[in-house]
Amino acid sequence: MPTPPFTISPQAINLIADISAMIERYAIRLEQKDGLLLRRANRIKTIHSSLAIEGNNLSEDEVRDIINGKTVVAPLREIQEVKNAIRTYDLYSSLNPFDVKNLLRAHAVMMETLTDDAGKYRRSGVGVFSDKAVVHVAPPAKHVPILIDELFEWLQDAKDYLLVKSCVFHYEFEFIHPFSDGNGRIGRLWQSLILGKLNPIFEYLPVENMVFANQEEYYEAISRSTKAGNSAPFIDFMLQEICNALKHHQEDSIIIPDVGINVGVNVGIRFEQFDKILSLIRQNPRVSVREMALVLKISSRQCERLISEMKAQGLIRREGANKNGSWIIISTIML
Repeated sequence: MPTPPFTISPQAINLIADISAMIERYAIRLEQKDGLLLRRANRIKTIHSSLAIEGNNLSEDEVRDIINGKTVVAPLREIQEVKNAIRTYDLYSSLNPFDVKNLLRAHAVMMETLTDDAGKYRRSGVGVFSDKAVVHVAPPAKHVPILIDELFEWLQDAKDYLLVKSCVFHYEFEFIHPFSDGNGRIGRLWQSLILGKLNPIFEYLPVENMVFANQEEYYEAISRSTKAGNSAPFIDFMLQEICNALKHHQEDSIIIPDVGINVGVNVGIRFEQFDKILSLIRQNPRVSVREMALVLKISSRQCERLISEMKAQGLIRREGANKNGSWIIISTIML
């Protein structure tokens, strides 16, 4: 099993210490009263920024509107990119970052209808481009399957710290560039998935926001690593972006505009109830409204109203008759 070439700089060591110290504080922040709303907002930031890096021009508000089923006037491809990204990030908890089959599954969803070879490795040559120049020419297509298999073997077996492994994987993945399109957004998702094994907070830390704000530096770090034959420059860059994201989002607050204090509290309570219902459906897709109501400690009529609202938001749907049917989760993003 070849080991990707990388070294850990003194800067990286200091950043790892800083990140480790901040992780628990951010975890506490996500558990506070408005933590659920914060997780939803950060998921939208992640999707918006990751697509914006790839040239999608939709605003964060437009991404939110698409999630909420509102009409957005924009190029169909850009709208489809958002819809695909939502569906892909909804798979987050079910994706195994150490399994290459899961990588192909995620790419198939992320690039559905956007490319003819979604979920399949490329069959021709490609390169990595910034706005100004060619950053890197990828290895020949015939080498992609073995290179990706070796990378996943290393990811699974190497004993290096996950923060470092996630950065090395991200760089090597972009170096191989296994797909004809969608490599950037899948590479960033996969680093997030690997980091999620270190701590679940990384599912809701929008590192992509920081990368989006520093796109030139992102591509420059890839270029410098390629020239050096060592991913150390990219490791330093990504660890700094993770550190910056933790610092930036530690004091995040959620503002619910023009609704008043009581309504704002009710919104938070409703989202918590939605989450409980989604959890119950995951455990038992045939769960009844009465059983949901008992767990939520509300009346069946109140539970039916919640179910109707979730259906209207495109979160769930019912398949089959009331007695023998089951619930299908469509999306888990609510804002």
